Amino acid sequence: MDSKKIRKSISRFLAWAGLLVCSFIIKFFPSPCVYGFASNLAAIGYILARRQRKIALDSLGIAFSKEKTKQEIEDIARDCFRSMSKSAVEMMFMMDRPQLIRRRVEIAGRENLDGAIYRGKGVILVSAHFGNFPLMLARLALEGYPTGAITRPMRDSKVDKFFMAKRREINVKTILSQPRKECVENTIKALRNNELVFIPLDQNFGTAGVFVDFFGTKAATATGPVILAERTNAAIIPCFILRKPDDSHKIIFEPSVVLEKGRNPQETITVNIQKITAIIESYIRKYPAHWGWIHRRWKSRPNQ
Repeated sequence: MDSKKIRKSISRFLAWAGLLVCSFIIKFFPSPCVYGFASNLAAIGYILARRQRKIALDSLGIAFSKEKTKQEIEDIARDCFRSMSKSAVEMMFMMDRPQLIRRRVEIAGRENLDGAIYRGKGVILVSAHFGNFPLMLARLALEGYPTGAITRPMRDSKVDKFFMAKRREINVKTILSQPRKECVENTIKALRNNELVFIPLDQNFGTAGVFVDFFGTKAATATGPVILAERTNAAIIPCFILRKPDDSHKIIFEPSVVLEKGRNPQETITVNIQKITAIIESYIRKYPAHWGWIHRRWKSRPNQ
């Protein structure tokens, strides 16, 4: 084993051990201490996680270099780290406290969701790695909505199993994005059972997706929500969870996306993925620290 693999193994072990320790000790924290603990973790992480910090600053530069100063961009990056830390810590804290989740997470636009469910064709919840989206799924499951989420398998199998177990505890079904054929089959089955399927549409999708405008730059984007909606007649509902100043949350369900017909199937997909992406961008522009800037969203380029 070379030195790079050894360092990676050590890093993953330390991350795994840290996750277990944090998930254990947080359960004994009084509620007011949780967010202070998370903020301290974020401050340390911002200093130590040099690679993730650089990706965040580079990504923010692509999105906002013409609109914001260097200091404003760095402030958003710090707030982003703080938001992600708070989300991780409060999920571990609230997992065994369902009544606290109900009290701390309100729902707006519920009529949009319930109207889509009433159609009986399933609901595709399109969103992003925005705010504490796992808490949003937990809140929906607690309300009795049959809820699942398409997720990428994590590189560290131990961490992956940890989070899959946590999702099972809160009755959120995991639909793995790979193998692709199995993912499509499981998603169609869930939609035909009139379930909710959460699909984040904000990750680089390489050459398999379509390139649409995202903050003025072409970004490779998955096509799944539109293709699945056309195959099943499921509704597409954009949804987002906002963190309030007091660290409570508000879930917003937008009206269903009305799919436009293009001149051919490919244009239909591209036009509608662009429409959904524009909605996601609008929320990120309003609440930039809510989004996970540590992902290389524009890594793939057209005609690469």
